[in-house]
Amino acid sequence: MPTTAIARPPSKFLLLAEGRALWEATATLALWPLLQCAPRGDGHAVVVLPGLGASDGSTELLRSFLQTRGYAVHGWGHGTNCGPLPGVEKGLLDLLRRLHERSGKVSLVGWSLGGVFARMLAARSPDTVRGVVTLGSPLHGSPKATRAAKVYELLSGMPADDPRRQRWVRPTPQVPATSIFSRSDGIVSWRSSFETETPSSENIEVEASHLGLGVHPAVFYAVADRLS
Repeated sequence: MPTTAIARPPSKFLLLAEGRALWEATATLALWPLLQCAPRGDGHAVVVLPGLGASDGSTELLRSFLQTRGYAVHGWGHGTNCGPLPGVEKGLLDLLRRLHERSGKVSLVGWSLGGVFARMLAARSPDTVRGVVTLGSPLHGSPKATRAAKVYELLSGMPADDPRRQRWVRPTPQVPATSIFSRSDGIVSWRSSFETETPSSENIEVEASHLGLGVHPAVFYAVADRLS
């Protein structure tokens, strides 16, 4: 599937269906014992970055799960994700370098806008990054392919269409990259999340809402599998 497909936001029906995220989180809790069969890791550091308008609280369930898989898990530590506000990008790069100096290369898991930050970090500091996993992140195409563009502009005070930052995000990373996406995503067009597949980059499709991608049992298993 080419990433240059027509850029349109998800339908209003899919947007309304985002409410199913609560059921997806409930399913994860119900399947928690079974999820303990997911592959275990080697203890390396993993940074999980939240989506637009969300904080580390939104990724607590995912981070707790990855801890059970043996990883040294960290939140992003910048409060609510309002975009690239002054100091955020530098703070993330500093965190990445500190973790790298302490224990080696770091894996990055980013939900929605968090995945955009993860790609930026991988592009700017590839020697410190082990791999990147993005969850429903708008990696390609026009900002008009997401229903969050106006919210982004309101929170960040910046235009959603930012060529300077896009040049860090759009190219396929130099490190292993996995894009997890859903065709029923009600906020970000799945075409924007579809990655060009190479020997070191891939796509994994799940059936989930956008708000549920960070709490979905299938996503949890896929993230653990790729990190291992």
